[in-house]
Amino acid sequence: MSPRKADPLARAHLVDTAARLLSDEGPQALSTRRIAQEAGSSTMAVYTYFDGIGGLVHAMVHEGFSRLQEHLTGVARSDDPVSDLALLGRAFRHNATHNEHLYAVMFGGCSLAGFSLSEADRQHGRYTLRNVTVCVERCMTAGRFHPGDPELVSHRLWCAVHGLTTLDLGSYLVPPYDADRCFEDQLVSLMVGCGDLHKSAELSVADSAARLPGLEETGP
Repeated sequence: MSPRKADPLARAHLVDTAARLLSDEGPQALSTRRIAQEAGSSTMAVYTYFDGIGGLVHAMVHEGFSRLQEHLTGVARSDDPVSDLALLGRAFRHNATHNEHLYAVMFGGCSLAGFSLSEADRQHGRYTLRNVTVCVERCMTAGRFHPGDPELVSHRLWCAVHGLTTLDLGSYLVPPYDADRCFEDQLVSLMVGCGDLHKSAELSVADSAARLPGLEETGP
């Protein structure tokens, strides 16, 4: 009799269930019995797919960044690299708001039940930044941004958008300075800070907003 094949849907369901429990109730909720009960599965499944709670925690991190990568690679290249870059920022935020239970785990923002992020976990996250670096290089080549180190600029953008996203998810941003208003202002300011003209940045950011619905259709 051949061994039973792993079901990717069941695996993803266990990851989502565990991440929601961790986000809502803290690390004390992460037991194989509780996760299996909430997922409508068996405790054995946690060991079959993840080799226990430790493997499940790392799987949450990897799944979160895999979904982020899917969002970022869903940004199609256009003739306007600044619009593309702004859309990458929107994709980052869209992924976070639609996978909020994974977001805090991805960046170590909540306790991981005694398990710390490994360097491999962090490298999995850093890999997604390559999408931004390539786009920044295009902005520089097009003369929209000042010449410089595209990877350093990418980190600058990452820090800024991650900060706003964290405040947004924490419900710190309220009218009249709500998350949407702050984000639109942030995108334009970031592009200008990188060297773009203010009017050009405004037009490109507006164009990226018009392109967002198509991106939302492709993301989870």
